[in-house]
Amino acid sequence: MSTLSIIGTPIGNLEDITLRALKVLAAADIILCEDTRTTKRLLERHDIQVKTMSYHVHSGLARQEEIINLLKDGKNLALVSDAGTPGISDPGSELVRIIRQRFVPELKTGELKIEAIPGPSALTSALSIAGVSCADFTFLGFLPHKKGRETLFNEIIGSERTMVFYESPHRIMKTLDSLITFGTLDNPKTVTICRELTKIFEEVVTGSAREIKEYFEKNKEKVKGEFVVIVSVRL
Repeated sequence: MSTLSIIGTPIGNLEDITLRALKVLAAADIILCEDTRTTKRLLERHDIQVKTMSYHVHSGLARQEEIINLLKDGKNLALVSDAGTPGISDPGSELVRIIRQRFVPELKTGELKIEAIPGPSALTSALSIAGVSCADFTFLGFLPHKKGRETLFNEIIGSERTMVFYESPHRIMKTLDSLITFGTLDNPKTVTICRELTKIFEEVVTGSAREIKEYFEKNKEKVKGEFVVIVSVRL
């Protein structure tokens, strides 16, 4: 039997990894990585010496076939992203979909197993420290750069649910501008931004979109790292 293990890895602090994840990584024949350099830092930190292979958004059909053949040969593979849980806003979900389509009989008989090794997620980490209502929320991943962007911001502002999405440092100010533009007086929103999660300079900033934009304009050195943006109904 071969196994594909989907492993959550640290989003910042390299200590944030489960004992089970370390055990499975050490036992794998090959670790599939979004960026082998990033993963090797994690492996070196925990003294794991396993062969790595790149698998990322630009990996083509040839790499997918190579992975499929490794599973056919009975290899145990571990899939990790640069940070967090694979499949959440990264190409891991596409690989799992393809493997599930190609190995239907093997998955039914148990010749192949796809298992989840739970771990860190920027989404749940941000919600846990934001102090907003999250019994009912919608996760949007990374927002589109152009097509459908206006429609999506209207949806974010108009929703009674908490809306959560990821944003990059070079687009965060533009996103705050959009939240200001599409905001309405009769449905005021609180915006919470979590950045540098689990790292030394972890920060949570809460206020209106305008207040947060002004904050980052005054503290331009903080416009770096990955951002989790949470838009919630103002209480």
